[in-house]
Amino acid sequence: MSIVEDFLSPEEEKQIVETIRGSEEKTSGEIRVHIENNCEIGCLDRAKEVFNYLGMDKTKDRNGVLFYVSVQSHMFAVIGDSGIDKKVPKNFWDSVKDRVQGEFAKGNFCDGLVLGIIEAGQKLSEFFPYHHTDKNELPNHISKS
Repeated sequence: MSIVEDFLSPEEEKQIVETIRGSEEKTSGEIRVHIENNCEIGCLDRAKEVFNYLGMDKTKDRNGVLFYVSVQSHMFAVIGDSGIDKKVPKNFWDSVKDRVQGEFAKGNFCDGLVLGIIEAGQKLSEFFPYHHTDKNELPNHISKS
């Protein structure tokens, strides 16, 4: 198995996907998690590349959120699309990032992502509440490279 495949157990991956699904029931925002082995450029720059590669910049309200993890490089980022950035305070993602990093520092990778996703969903629901006509525009599974 690769370092990416070993990062989370199948049960942990299922828990994260269920958390994404549950969080998206409260918001029109779209949440994704991407895990890869190594980051050869700046973490935010790579997260932006992955964000675009996954088509997250194509949502109707431009309200996608990516949790990016580079396992071997020990890097993490959470980024949102331009629709979110236009509506939220400048430090909107700081508490989410701090919560995830706090759990990561203890080796609690699944817990960190779950707590971060829950908080992101709650925060997004304030600015992008769920409406019964909303469609799930992006898959909820964890992407890997």
